[in-house]
Amino acid sequence: MSALPTTRIWRCPIAGSRPLVLGLDVGGSSSRALITTATGVPVGYGRAGGANPVSTPPTNAAATVAEAVRAALAGVDPGAVRAAVLGIAGSGAFAEPATAAAFQRAWAGLGLHCPVQVVGDVVVAFAAGTRQPSGTVLIAGTGAIAAQLHERTLVRSVDGLGWLLGDEGSGFWLGRAAAQAVASALYAGGPPGPLAVLVTRHLLGTEPGTATRECADALVRTVYDRPPTRLAQLAPLVARAADAGDPDAKAIVRSAADRLVASVTAVRERADTTPIVLAGSVLTAGRIFQDAVRRRLTRRWSAPVLVAAPGEVGAAWLAARTLPTVDDNAAAALHDALRMPDLTPAPAP
Repeated sequence: MSALPTTRIWRCPIAGSRPLVLGLDVGGSSSRALITTATGVPVGYGRAGGANPVSTPPTNAAATVAEAVRAALAGVDPGAVRAAVLGIAGSGAFAEPATAAAFQRAWAGLGLHCPVQVVGDVVVAFAAGTRQPSGTVLIAGTGAIAAQLHERTLVRSVDGLGWLLGDEGSGFWLGRAAAQAVASALYAGGPPGPLAVLVTRHLLGTEPGTATRECADALVRTVYDRPPTRLAQLAPLVARAADAGDPDAKAIVRSAADRLVASVTAVRERADTTPIVLAGSVLTAGRIFQDAVRRRLTRRWSAPVLVAAPGEVGAAWLAARTLPTVDDNAAAALHDALRMPDLTPAPAP
């Protein structure tokens, strides 16, 4: 099972037997399930731990996803769910018999008998930002990837290589850059700025004070004692410090934006006018990173730059589009309805 012990539940009652759809967004940090009607009325929402089948045993990954779906199904007849889309990083793992069998057993155990389409996380992220079929999506969460899609099919991508080989400009990259900048500044003995105060307070529970070398030693030990990807927790601190005028934090923001836009440049033609969708917590939760990336994108392309709703919203919309009752007009109205803030469950903190 997932290392995250809690399941978040959100739901509202609905009467009748109207067909329902299930959208899932599954990543290394969390698994989120959204059930809605074909007209965009949310019925259930569940959240559980990360479940990437590439880095997690298939049985464990399937059990964690089932935990989120089970929460979303509370009080809902599973037989009313007529279509489902599962967006997941490493969707190619479903070509492995063990992975496919584990998830099939999970669906059966939940009472789900509808078709389940497995697509990449970039596909649901793009759909969560636009109903257009083609364009570019830039995701920056714990990791980072840029992808070009044509008719909702991945054409090419850059990065998405994980923290050891890539994820340039991601939450992990930001956290590592912050820890590196703070450690270097503390060893140099200069007065600690906002970034150093925030990072040492987060990692050590204290502020640097005057014993900066001792503080730097403790910070480095703490970083190496923790799982590497937990450095992504420092990303929001970079934003706060940059807002406070910290020069190191501002330089990190500029460098992250440059790296993310470089990934987009590698997958997107210069004359392309299709939408660019920004997704992932780094680009959707805080304005400073989003604005820095948007400025660079709009200088290079005359194209709409859109911010995605949560990936499970895009997955639910893609599932609804497969229903025979949902034509193009209904699909357009549904997309607008699902993206309304008061109808979209807020991500858990």
